[in-house]
Amino acid sequence: MEDPLTPAHADESDLDFALMERISAGDHAAFRKLVERHQLAVIGTVTKMLGNANDSEDIAQQVFLRIWRNAKRYRPDAKFTTYLFTITRNLVFNETRRRSRKKEISSDEREESSSQQIEERHERQPDAELLQAELQSAVDSAIAALPETQRLAVVLRRYEQLSYEEIAETLNLTVSAVKSLLFRARTSLRDALSGYLE
Repeated sequence: MEDPLTPAHADESDLDFALMERISAGDHAAFRKLVERHQLAVIGTVTKMLGNANDSEDIAQQVFLRIWRNAKRYRPDAKFTTYLFTITRNLVFNETRRRSRKKEISSDEREESSSQQIEERHERQPDAELLQAELQSAVDSAIAALPETQRLAVVLRRYEQLSYEEIAETLNLTVSAVKSLLFRARTSLRDALSGYLE
């Protein structure tokens, strides 16, 4: 039988399922392989959602710990990535709520720090690079300002290239609700970035 830990395995979903079967039996090598396959996507999604790279690795670790702990209960009813991003969604939304209760960082402080970053980069970068960095910062800020469900839908669609169906499963919504959510998010982003789009 072919070893499912080999990257030459034909189908990505089959590989994830085979890894999960091994993880449920306590296979640490399979768990490491699964983490390697998906950690960048999880960390990237969490960073885009929370706007803070420092917390992203902690949340990502929690995501994979939950996968390890619940591996015996995993059933491949949907793609593994849907399962993965559902866990990510729950932890990110919990963290967002915790932060809003604590009010850790005021929006004034965030604006101050992002304008300082642009000023610091200004001294070392040519105009085209500066404009690109400024635009990326504006896009990140506009995405961060979206309501959390819209923000996650945008991140999963734009950065993780999930289908409408996968996003619907992850967010526990209908496909038409996801399309509506993304339409509202795009409208908000277009408005927020109108100065850059002209």
